[in-house]
Parts: sequence; C-alpha cells; structure tokens
Amino acid sequence: MNTVKKTTSGLEDIKINVKITLSALWVTLMLVYIYADILGFYSPGIIEKVMLGEIGGIQITEGFLVLMAGWMAIPSIMVFLSLVLKANINRWVNILLAVVSIVVLGATFFVGELSARYTLHAMVEGVFIALILWYAWRWPKQQR
Repeated sequence: MNTVKKTTSGLEDIKINVKITLSALWVTLMLVYIYADILGFYSPGIIEKVMLGEIGGIQITEGFLVLMAGWMAIPSIMVFLSLVLKANINRWVNILLAVVSIVVLGATFFVGELSARYTLHAMVEGVFIALILWYAWRWPKQQR
C-alpha cells in the first residue's frame, strides 16, 4: 500500500511498500556484484590468470563455476520473489538469505587475494545485505 505524505518542503513523499524496497535492494546488490567483477578485470595480470584457470588464488573448475552461477542467481531470483511471495514467507526468505550472504561475504576475506578495491566493494555489498536484513526484519505487521 503506497500512501502520499506531505512534507514541509511541499514535495510529495510516497511510502514505498517493503516488497518493492527489498526487490530494489536485491537489484542494487546484484549490480554491485557485477561492477566488482567487471572492475576486477582491469587489475593488471587478472585476465591472464583467468585464462590460465585461476582467479584470486582460486582454481577455476566446472564445479567452481556452477557454484558461483548458483550463488549469483540468488539476487536475480530474489528480485522477483520479493515481489510475489506472501509477506510472512517473503520476510523469512529475505532474512535467511541475507544472513547466509553475510556469512559468505565474511568468508571471502579468508579465501583468495584481497585488494583495496575488493574491500571497498565488499563493504558496499555488506551495507546492502544489512539493509535487506533490516527491512525484512522490521517488516510492518499490517503488511505481513
């Protein structure tokens, strides 16, 4: 339910449904993931390492690629599911996936090579994952 609220500046301020907010956060997280990967290819020597079957000190195998494809599909799927799932299930799916995402993000600091660029992207990803968790956790009762 969207409601219009008048502000002191006279500008319209529309209250956005939590489902739309969560969907938008998943889109944003996905874009940060994509930009992090694309910008990573600009680092000297990275393309050569990828061509030799290694990325960030990790061997690129079919299993690794399948695992990463599955993991990266989650935000894409959540863009849709955040809009269509019933509120109570939606809330818990978002909370669960946000918690798992925080754990996985934390684990990436112990695997592969770290750089200032990766650390910055990871911090931004962490903020968006935390926002997903926050909005799902604080989902208003009347919207559930």
